[in-house]
Amino acid sequence: MASLIANDMTLEGNILGGGELQVDGTVKGDVRVERVTIGETGQVDGGVFAEAVEVRGKVTGSVTAKQVRLYGACHVDGDITHEQLAMETGAFFQGRSLRLQRPAVQAAPASVSPAPASVSPSPASVSPARSESALGSPPPITTATLAKDLGNGATAKAPSSQGSPPPR
Repeated sequence: MASLIANDMTLEGNILGGGELQVDGTVKGDVRVERVTIGETGQVDGGVFAEAVEVRGKVTGSVTAKQVRLYGACHVDGDITHEQLAMETGAFFQGRSLRLQRPAVQAAPASVSPAPASVSPSPASVSPARSESALGSPPPITTATLAKDLGNGATAKAPSSQGSPPPR
């Protein structure tokens, strides 16, 4: 059951709690609860911080929540930081829409064992679209795969070593 600030009430100061709040009156201060609904007659002059925020009335200040929904008759003058934002036709919003940045979860490094050096990929397994292996180094290119990629019987010579002069 949500706590209610009725339309004939004005509350000056910050609100901090763990539940749900329905604002039909006026709050002059920040609101920090799990879920906030600002009714059509509701007004918040301050920041709103919650998991979910629904605005039908007026907010003058920033809104920070995972889920934010702005209904057609609402008026929001301030930045909105969110994961999900839904806005109906007719909603007034003046400010910046910013994506909520979550800290990156670090995965445990996967153990990658390199393939034996004597094994080379077959010509059918090498594709131009995938030019790098999982370790980040390009797969070996043989004259057979190069000739196949050139197509129609074209041949290619392997580069000569640096120590010997090029053939004449």
